[in-house]
Amino acid sequence: MVTARHKVLAYLNKTRTASVREVSRALKMSAATVRHHLRVLVSDGRLEMESVRPREGKGRPEKVYSIPRAALGDNLSALAEALLTEAGSGVRMEALAKRLAGESNFASQPVAKRLSFVVEKLNQMNYHARWEAGAEGPRIIFGHCPYAAVVRKHPELCEMDVSLLSQLVSRPVLRESKSETQKSVCPFVFLIR
Repeated sequence: MVTARHKVLAYLNKTRTASVREVSRALKMSAATVRHHLRVLVSDGRLEMESVRPREGKGRPEKVYSIPRAALGDNLSALAEALLTEAGSGVRMEALAKRLAGESNFASQPVAKRLSFVVEKLNQMNYHARWEAGAEGPRIIFGHCPYAAVVRKHPELCEMDVSLLSQLVSRPVLRESKSETQKSVCPFVFLIR
């Protein structure tokens, strides 16, 4: 059985973006019904509100909905694999890490605040990182490797992560160990010296 929600999702899969008004007209549903289904689909993560655009004529601006970019897929892992293979040992991991770190300079902040800023920056890059205090010093733990699709063939990316962390925290970083507590986590825990 095809539900109204499935029809809304199918329509957005076909058109890529649409407003409540557009979906309502195309599927011959009330705007209230469409809004309800769009709210549920957004809360489930199957759709996202892309933008707000001015409405033609009078009236409030319209919200525009779309399929999340992550759901559409991309070819970035194949591109990264090809670039790293082509570049070979010519890629300087420290320079790459510096470029990824950008203009982030947290050195003047207290350590706890610096670590919070660093974790926030890492999570913007999809590391799902966290930090925790430890007997030997603070540790940063990655919950996800954003390079998982290519890191097996290019383990030098793990060294780039060490350099990236070192630059972000403005202190030496040591790749401590494999995380034995959570197998789904990126295999490295980083000790801040």
